[in-house]
Amino acid sequence: MTENTTCDSTLLLIRGFDIFEHITEDEYEELKLVHNFIEAAKGEYIYFPNQNHNKLYFTKEGYIKLGYIDNEGKEVIKEIIQKGEVFGQLTLERHNEQDEFAQACKTNVSLCAFNIHDFVTLLQKKPGMALAFSFHLGNKLHKVENRLLNILNKDVRTRLIQFLLQLSAKDGKVVAGNTASLERFLSHDDIAKLIGSTRQTVTTLLNQLRKEKLITISKSNILINDIAFCKKITS
Repeated sequence: MTENTTCDSTLLLIRGFDIFEHITEDEYEELKLVHNFIEAAKGEYIYFPNQNHNKLYFTKEGYIKLGYIDNEGKEVIKEIIQKGEVFGQLTLERHNEQDEFAQACKTNVSLCAFNIHDFVTLLQKKPGMALAFSFHLGNKLHKVENRLLNILNKDVRTRLIQFLLQLSAKDGKVVAGNTASLERFLSHDDIAKLIGSTRQTVTTLLNQLRKEKLITISKSNILINDIAFCKKITS
């Protein structure tokens, strides 16, 4: 993993995030926005469990797998972070150890990292940014609540279809108006952990969906053949 400190007045590294979209070039210079630009190769760890990193990370490119190690020593995936999302010390607490790890997956990743103290100082100077950050945290909490409700109230088949639809909405390439193609960068075990199931069940259900022609599976992609119908049967 490579890490460089920058205060680039062009704002190129933090453009694209709602939190920073209203900062002008002059304000950037005035606020002295120093942040670290991090690049990590696929499979490389950004941080490990119980590491006191004191940073907030903004994802510029790539995918980050957040997870933890359970009491049996097994890896449990909590979330897949994508471009435009924030992770790390979201509570903005300093010197607070977390039990999670963050690992680059699917491709190499590019991140912007802020020291928690510097970021809190920035929010104090820019109330608009503080409000935008609180909205982001609220949306993140809403997603977590929906995921928990789905696990409690919906069967595994429905959760699996919804998961594929969510990926298609954020990362899928539209092949036709009602069809989307997803790159297969998650294993069946990864998907199972994310939807609260088992690898065997996910494999069985994917084969069932393929036989029903709801999806087409190749070595590198999953094709959702009828997005509208899939949404209908999971609503």
